[in-house]
Amino acid sequence: MDVITHDVVIIGAGLAGQMAALEASSGADAAIISKVHPLRSHSGAAQGGINAPFGNVAPDDWEKHAFDTVKGSDYLADQDSVEILCKSITSRIVEIDSFGAIFDRLPDGKLAQRPFGGGSFPRTCYAGDATGHELLNTLYEQIIKNNVKVYEEWLSTSLVVENNICRGALAINLKNGEIAYFRSKAVIVATGGSGRVYERTTSSHQGTGDGISMAYRAGAQVSDMEFVQFHPTTLIGTNILISEAARGEGGTLLNAKNERFMGKYAPKMMELAPRDIVVRSIQTEINEGRGIGGEGAEFVELDLRELGREKLLQKLPQVYKLAKDFANIDAAETCIPVQPAQHYTMGGIRTNNACYSSISGLFACGECACVSVHGANRLGGNSLAETLVFGKLAGASALEYVRKKEMPGIPKKVVEREEERIENLFKGSGGEPEAGIRKELQKVMWDKVGIFRNERELEDAMRTVKKLGERYAGVRVQDGSRVFNTELMQAVELCFLLDNAGLMAYGAQLRKESRGSHFRTDFPDRDDKNWLKHTIFTMKDGKPHARFEPVRITSFKPEARAY
Repeated sequence: MDVITHDVVIIGAGLAGQMAALEASSGADAAIISKVHPLRSHSGAAQGGINAPFGNVAPDDWEKHAFDTVKGSDYLADQDSVEILCKSITSRIVEIDSFGAIFDRLPDGKLAQRPFGGGSFPRTCYAGDATGHELLNTLYEQIIKNNVKVYEEWLSTSLVVENNICRGALAINLKNGEIAYFRSKAVIVATGGSGRVYERTTSSHQGTGDGISMAYRAGAQVSDMEFVQFHPTTLIGTNILISEAARGEGGTLLNAKNERFMGKYAPKMMELAPRDIVVRSIQTEINEGRGIGGEGAEFVELDLRELGREKLLQKLPQVYKLAKDFANIDAAETCIPVQPAQHYTMGGIRTNNACYSSISGLFACGECACVSVHGANRLGGNSLAETLVFGKLAGASALEYVRKKEMPGIPKKVVEREEERIENLFKGSGGEPEAGIRKELQKVMWDKVGIFRNERELEDAMRTVKKLGERYAGVRVQDGSRVFNTELMQAVELCFLLDNAGLMAYGAQLRKESRGSHFRTDFPDRDDKNWLKHTIFTMKDGKPHARFEPVRITSFKPEARAY
């Protein structure tokens, strides 16, 4: 096995990973491992914008941004963490603007800002409706400029941890199937979310919860996995994201009776209520017979016709093109059929405000981390903000850490054990393919750990996930080739998906209340007396063990959410 040595290894090449690598490379030898080319990272799919309280359109400040974030989180976000996010993001946007990111601007040259769900003010900076794509390309230019080594098309399979100290990671070179040990003083996990756990998702195919699973299996704390965000508007059939920017620019939602129904659920903010409220509103319309389409294909309509073709092409060119290319719909003339789908993972690797995990030398940032700034529900526009702010903090923390450490020796037993685990996927014959297990997992998660939840279905889901995990032990890769073996990649990813699904279902079963994205029909009310706390999971004897931590509350006392 090859041994590849760097001071800091960053797993994941999205915005959080690139921002971390850029910061760490200022004083250490930093390298990125990514299973796709960096410009194919899922950050590029972020459309609508990035929140920052510049106040260019209306009076705004970091405290107003923080209040909206905490209220949107249904008061589960840690408020000291939210303060860091909201105080820091304007500087991060100025920084990436100085790198050359092309934002939309006002006539006076200031950054344009549009309204977004759950925001009291128009504070979402944007680059048309392809903001993530713009930021990702801009940061990648800086990665190249600063000679950060990128190992693209490498699949990380496990973290190497000895005596609760992270010593690097193992990864498969997908080009030739060979396994290498990346030895390092520190590892930053920035692998994104786990959307592919669900049958319907806006997530790209690489969103399989890799980093969360690897950290969990290595002994790290994982937090709040029951909180899974569903996006209100995804294109029927494909579940491609139709950006919240479409509603921010004036789009409305209509049911089968041609009613603008959001007035019943959020009379003040209507379509710009937080995502959890809009999602449940749409699903309620469908469940009560006011959806459009047959069973299994129910949807409502997003009406952008009043915006006109000129504004659509100027402000929402990607939305217009997606509707045209994937549904053959001219959004200037016809409503877009939309339905909810999984969109974001609020839970993840538990970190402190400097991105340290519970394992020495292991850091995490972005969607795979839970610091927690999103709590029970993330506001649109805050995910890109989190990647820049905490990506930079993770890089700075790792840099400070490695300056005090020596390069570790090679923990041969740990490395050999992990190598054997991967090799076992090729051994034997007649084993089960991974595809069937994956499909069953995605279906049970959508059906029973979805928008509306209850005890019976959650227990059913937990039993099913456990059985699927037992079947996974018999999975064998039928393709014996080692060159770009996608079956091998998917077999490894299935292990990650099963871990994430199990934690999501267990967390949802434990939490006997409704809060943010987590809605229990058998416990429909928020319960601050008993459940104003985070769920913390650690693996012991191969099983998740749960404990709880109180939410850190500073300025904003919990109150009823009204929109």
